[in-house]
Amino acid sequence: MKSVQVSIVVTALLLSACSSIGPAPWQSTGTEWIDLSHTYDKSTLYWPNNTRGFEHVEEAHGTTPAGFFYSSYSLSTPEHGGTHIDAPIHFAANGLTVDRLPMASLIGKAIVVDVVAQATANRDYRLQVEDLLAWEKVNGRIDPDTIVLVRTGYGRHYPDRARYFGTPRTGAEAIPELHFPGVHPEATRWLVEQRDIKALGIDTASIDYGQSTDFLTHQILMARNKPGFENLANLDQLPSRGIFVVALPMKIGGGSGGPLRIIATRAR
Repeated sequence: MKSVQVSIVVTALLLSACSSIGPAPWQSTGTEWIDLSHTYDKSTLYWPNNTRGFEHVEEAHGTTPAGFFYSSYSLSTPEHGGTHIDAPIHFAANGLTVDRLPMASLIGKAIVVDVVAQATANRDYRLQVEDLLAWEKVNGRIDPDTIVLVRTGYGRHYPDRARYFGTPRTGAEAIPELHFPGVHPEATRWLVEQRDIKALGIDTASIDYGQSTDFLTHQILMARNKPGFENLANLDQLPSRGIFVVALPMKIGGGSGGPLRIIATRAR
């Protein structure tokens, strides 16, 4: 009898908790999922000095001697290219590797900060603290553990290398010619210190702008064991707030980054 009473109490507590939390974002009939990932194929963009790109090699494709169809491929890719994650170890000596990132760092509520006008006028624009304060003035304070996504509008240029990177060239000599928007280190510092965000994403090749030589935005973010999401797609399909993101990378042991399938909900 005592065990039955305990079971009833536990069940009641669980039901009470569920009712107070409400349905999960994907359970609502008023939401839909938006894919924020670019497809991996021969057009996938990588940093100019990457010596190899995405390789998808056919090993089998067709009807087997037993009479059934079978296909299989091998793949190879640098960690950092296409829609991908930067794990903290990418710029922090003691940072977490991809396989050690907790699920809580990759899933949660998100916002979109729009700087399309500024970035269109200036390829070297960097998100400023003032942009974030302006966002808050309209939408309210950014909550702790929020995933912040920065929309520059450059996702529309992908995979046109010249328009996306600011130069059509490849190789180490192309790096000084990179011109695309990013996030100013002071804005990054403000986000991690004043708002304690969970992760930072952007629709360009890097959270640091193209002309960066010290990658200070990466350093500040990843020193706090917070990941970055780069080369995001379809941010124009998301509202400023009320978003829920799931960002699951390939689980590479010891990886500093890897291919990322990132999706987000939006209200219909």
